[in-house]
Amino acid sequence: MRIALVSHARHPIRPPFAGGLEAHNWHLAHALRARGHAVTLFASGDSDPDFPIVPVVRQHVEATHPGREHADDAALKAHVDAAYDAACARIGAGDFDIVHNHSLHRFLPMAARERGWRMVTSLHTPPVGGLEWFIGEALSPRHRVSAASAHQLRLWWPERVSPFASVVANGIAIESWPFSAEGDGSAAWSGRILPEKAPHLALDAARLAGIALRLAGPIEDRAYFEAEIAPRLRNGATYLGALDRASLAGMLGRASVFLSTPCWPEAFGLAAIEAMSCGLPVAAFDSGAVREVIGEDSGRYAPAGDTDALAVAIKAALPLSRRAARRRVEERFSTGAMLEGYEALYRCVLGE
Repeated sequence: MRIALVSHARHPIRPPFAGGLEAHNWHLAHALRARGHAVTLFASGDSDPDFPIVPVVRQHVEATHPGREHADDAALKAHVDAAYDAACARIGAGDFDIVHNHSLHRFLPMAARERGWRMVTSLHTPPVGGLEWFIGEALSPRHRVSAASAHQLRLWWPERVSPFASVVANGIAIESWPFSAEGDGSAAWSGRILPEKAPHLALDAARLAGIALRLAGPIEDRAYFEAEIAPRLRNGATYLGALDRASLAGMLGRASVFLSTPCWPEAFGLAAIEAMSCGLPVAAFDSGAVREVIGEDSGRYAPAGDTDALAVAIKAALPLSRRAARRRVEERFSTGAMLEGYEALYRCVLGE
């Protein structure tokens, strides 16, 4: 198939990844090409040059408009709107069998409705910014939606899930996250450093549990890092920076438990399955799709924001089977399983 894979433009689609969406799109593009599909990536121009790229913007938005994503900034909105308007024109002029939309922008579903494009839109967030209206109005046999979890589907359609919406769980290249049979007694946390991911609460819970914690990930909110993270980096707590994939896998493999601390309705939780692939059981805040993804055999849970309960969950998770954590990822969250789900949706859309 000739596939237009449309990403968002906030961060580049290249390692080291700013977050789960960037990792997802990069792995998906590689995996689709390995299956023989012709993939054109619509993303920021500073994304991975290994892909055929149509630049939505020359440089990713966080570089040109730093910190303005959630500030209702009129200049940023105009910049992004113009970018996706031009991208829609390029897609319309191209010879694509299907569009796979990850843009989190309203213009793509509008184009699917108005121009009859064959499209799959993958949802990566809870319903935000009025996007649910544009997607809901555009759904049809030619435009179907995938969510990463059943929890996410219920957020978008709390009363009745659309017949054109289904779950395709995120997947990872398991070989890139090798299993380690034994940890060193420490805890690990990875992800974007910003308040809704709450690494400061992971640090507090690790201190209460008496366990050393290593953090890794890009600092997306510098003021938050300086106010909440830096003062807590003591007594065995360390911040290792934004690691490349191999270094992050090594850090995870050395640890004995992974901490997942979302304080928002997490749609999936890619960092947790990367850690589980390396053999780590998980102590997590029970928020969003976290329990659905991690399961009962590989995780222990605490109410969101409750560091005392999370410290208890850390101690309860430490004895859990590392093999069971790895096996859950192999069975449910491989790249192959994700591709089968997406290809089934592509065929469904093309058949219609």
